[in-house]
Amino acid sequence: MSAGTVVLVGTVLFAAGCSTTGTGLRDGGPARTEAVAKTGGASTPPPSPTQSRPYKKVDPIALLMADPKVGAEVKRDLKPCTGKEYPVDVSYGKLTDNTVTDIVVNVLSCADALGRGSYVYRSINNRYENVFSDEQPPVYAEIDRGDLVLTKPVYGKSDALAYPSGEDVITYHWNGEKFAEQDRVHTDYSNIDGGAQPAPAISQRN
Repeated sequence: MSAGTVVLVGTVLFAAGCSTTGTGLRDGGPARTEAVAKTGGASTPPPSPTQSRPYKKVDPIALLMADPKVGAEVKRDLKPCTGKEYPVDVSYGKLTDNTVTDIVVNVLSCADALGRGSYVYRSINNRYENVFSDEQPPVYAEIDRGDLVLTKPVYGKSDALAYPSGEDVITYHWNGEKFAEQDRVHTDYSNIDGGAQPAPAISQRN
């Protein structure tokens, strides 16, 4: 009489973030399941874990300056805030159906760290090409479970910089050729005690 089947579920999280100025955002990859079958008391070892996508650190400043899709104003103002520290966050993760890890670059302002531009680069023929950009500040892009998520604080005429009236969160998915909008959520912040919610933190630096 055969024994029951035992299923073990393992989760693999792909998380990588790095930048010339700090730690970028991290992407939790999809869960992977493995089954171990027992027959007659004998067990079959699980297969070897699938190797993660090739990861190659890039120079984000050189990437931006050589990109014709990056606006002239962004390039002109892209200077170190202090010393050699540029206001740039870089994330590496899975966004497109490519075999090479995709790159998300966020350019911030030195004074208030608000996002000035967000860009996605995809490796094509051993070169990184811009496949998405948003230069309507404030904006910040993240990798979230394989999707591109943009966060945009919304300001009214009398709003202080630290207290926007609301927020737009826009989700894009790669359709094989480009990023297509999948979802858009708008939130209006309350004005309790005479003040709106503080602007969300758009980056975390170690």
